[in-house]
Amino acid sequence: MKQTPFTQKHIDLGAKMAEFAGYNMPISYSSINEEHHTVRKNAGVFDVSHMGEFILKGENALDLIQKVTTNDAAKLKNGQAQYSIFTNEHGGIVDDLIVYCVEENKVYMLVVNAANIDKDWNWVSQHNTNNVEMHNISEKTALLAIQGPQATAILQPLTDIDILNLKYYTFAKGNFAGVPNVLISATGYTGAGGVEIYFEDKDGAAEKIWNAIFEAGTPKGLKPIGLAARDTLRLEMGYSLYGNDLDDTTSPLEAGLGWVTKFTKDFTAKELLQQQKAEGVKRRLVGFELADKGIPRHGYEIVDDAGNIIGVVTSGTQSPTLGKAIGLGYVQTGNAAIGSNIFIKVRDKQLAATIVKMPFV
Repeated sequence: MKQTPFTQKHIDLGAKMAEFAGYNMPISYSSINEEHHTVRKNAGVFDVSHMGEFILKGENALDLIQKVTTNDAAKLKNGQAQYSIFTNEHGGIVDDLIVYCVEENKVYMLVVNAANIDKDWNWVSQHNTNNVEMHNISEKTALLAIQGPQATAILQPLTDIDILNLKYYTFAKGNFAGVPNVLISATGYTGAGGVEIYFEDKDGAAEKIWNAIFEAGTPKGLKPIGLAARDTLRLEMGYSLYGNDLDDTTSPLEAGLGWVTKFTKDFTAKELLQQQKAEGVKRRLVGFELADKGIPRHGYEIVDDAGNIIGVVTSGTQSPTLGKAIGLGYVQTGNAAIGSNIFIKVRDKQLAATIVKMPFV
């Protein structure tokens, strides 16, 4: 298993560790509920150094990004970021990603999911017909996400960047905890506010940054948080997770990601998705709350009141904030309306649920 620059820190803190995307990652330090509430109410630190980062440079960098992603990256100015999708030739999702505009029309950073680094690199490379300079900096890039309503106030004394006023989906570069050339962004995956810190792990930078964050934050209740709470936090916001809610067979339109699918430019599978939009999709990703006790799990069947299979659960959990079970799943379009009653098939039981508007909290 691969390690992040912080793996030994997690072990020393007594974290429950497990393999995730080939990395030895912290799943939890205490209880999932406690860690979840820490982020919702105060601030927590996630090690997400397993994520992938690619740098694309040159006069044709933007053209390449436009070709392989669904969103319109031409709208990005320096210091802006954008959520986007790689689509395959069948209209399925290769991955979801964030595009960072470092230097307009010249330098971009793509942040991709950990499990898809090689797949994404190959996908972008095979479309790179105009010799765009590409660098896979995933292995040497460390990434911490400090999330929660108090995150920026805790971190502000450590940097010369004005992170208190950093707008959503923007970023800036500067010094952080005495380390130069640190990129700080506000893209979030928890819905609780906060920032992400990207830096190269050299000259003891990871040790320096980790220690500075916890020296500043521990007296104010900042805690390390595992991937289990990250999952419950993102699910409460209705954010999709690749491999669960998105994959090579789901289209952006089915997944409710039409808002990042721009038909004003050419991209892979544009015509196919335009046709899908015109004809309407046969299934949709919806959010639901359980009325009965039980936890909806990935792969459970969704049925109607007559017991007919109408869909499948893609993500599910017990919401720490709501105190009830929630989930995401694909259902036939005719059954996808808000307020529709559905049932989750759990072994020999059918648990009653209702389709609700997202986010859940």
